[in-house]
Amino acid sequence: MKQVYAPGCALLIYKQELAKKVLEFLNQDLDVINEHLICCRHEPNLEKGTQVINTCAGCDRRYRELYKGISTVSLWEILAESKTFPFPDYNGMKMSIHDACPTRTEERVHSAIRKLLERMNINIAEPKNTRTKAVCCGDSFYGVLPIEQVKKQMEKRSNEMPCDNVVVYCVSCIKAMFIGGKKPRYIIDLLFGETTGIGTFEPDAWHDELQKFIDTH
Repeated sequence: MKQVYAPGCALLIYKQELAKKVLEFLNQDLDVINEHLICCRHEPNLEKGTQVINTCAGCDRRYRELYKGISTVSLWEILAESKTFPFPDYNGMKMSIHDACPTRTEERVHSAIRKLLERMNINIAEPKNTRTKAVCCGDSFYGVLPIEQVKKQMEKRSNEMPCDNVVVYCVSCIKAMFIGGKKPRYIIDLLFGETTGIGTFEPDAWHDELQKFIDTH
């Protein structure tokens, strides 16, 4: 089975160097893995039978649902079973976790994320609505509700988190948790021992930045 790695538009905007580190590890740990840089919103031009390794929850869903003959596996599932990845030790630090809504039906992803946190010695404080019952971070309301109401949805979801530190695995969720008053901890940053940056976070500005990247990829 042929595999490709799709870092996703949001990660490439956020930290392109992290996408490169992931690709380097995959090529060491697996086989020769090519990078796939066509946005999942465009025809991928991949041969049937290709499996897409992804870091974006939205990419995971779109490749699975929109393109016949293409399957997906999240980076989290691969790393959760890795025997060679150098997991950092967070010494039992307590963090909450917010599950990305495109993976709401994907318990394989939920389990892999939690296994990664365990392997990094992070104690998890689950919110009431989690895994298959997770509530959107608020970003999905963008373009549907006025901006101030979108932010209120972000605050509402953030307030459900038991801890100030909240693990996320979607770049847009970083923005939402920050707007909601929490300290987002992006899973790739945690894996590579980096701090999570916020970058552009106002909804209009962030979605404009995303759309420009999508249009050119």
